[in-house]
Amino acid sequence: MALNKTILIVEDEPSIAELQRDYLEMSGYKTVLADNGEAGLQLGMTGQFDLIVLDVMLPKLSGFEVCKALREASDVPILMVTARREDIDVIRGLGLGADDYIGKPFKPAELVARVKSHLARYDRLTGRNARTGDMEIGELRINANTRQAFVREEEVSLTAKEFDLLYFLAQHPNQVFSKDHLFDRLWGIYAIGDTQTVTVHIRKLREKIEKDASAPVYIETVWGAGYRFRL
Repeated sequence: MALNKTILIVEDEPSIAELQRDYLEMSGYKTVLADNGEAGLQLGMTGQFDLIVLDVMLPKLSGFEVCKALREASDVPILMVTARREDIDVIRGLGLGADDYIGKPFKPAELVARVKSHLARYDRLTGRNARTGDMEIGELRINANTRQAFVREEEVSLTAKEFDLLYFLAQHPNQVFSKDHLFDRLWGIYAIGDTQTVTVHIRKLREKIEKDASAPVYIETVWGAGYRFRL
């Protein structure tokens, strides 16, 4: 799986950056290092990386600033690294778009496991290995190739996780999924946050794709059970 996968490591402590690089390269990944937030952002914006390992405390631009800017332009998985407990609380809000975090000190094997997990999940959700093209349901069109959604042929702006959630539900029409199932499936075993994250993303999706978010046509709430995508 590691073939042709390139990881950007944004870390200003040389010993930690080298440790991350060595273990990821031993696992078959290519790596590129950046030692400050400004350089990390510039490299990340090139779109040549499959995942970014991003430290929170960086010179020039903080990891939070870099994450926010990257997420506005890309859905590449971002694994944030932090040594401070209060940073974890900020990351948990998911407002920055980070996919996961790992605390310092960490075991190199855990870092590699997280990277593998997020790359596999990203490949699966984006359909890199089996693209299916357009999916049309009523006035809604979802394109897996471009990761775009259209309502009445007008594109709606979705975050990476909003698209993942919409695409997953649309791939399994009329099936009921609990919030726990959706959270585990789309955010993963090491994910930040809780099932309230699912509720927030469902609400935002409805606001973007439904004519009336209070009377949804596509994403239905099944009280006491979860959500389902209706055909």
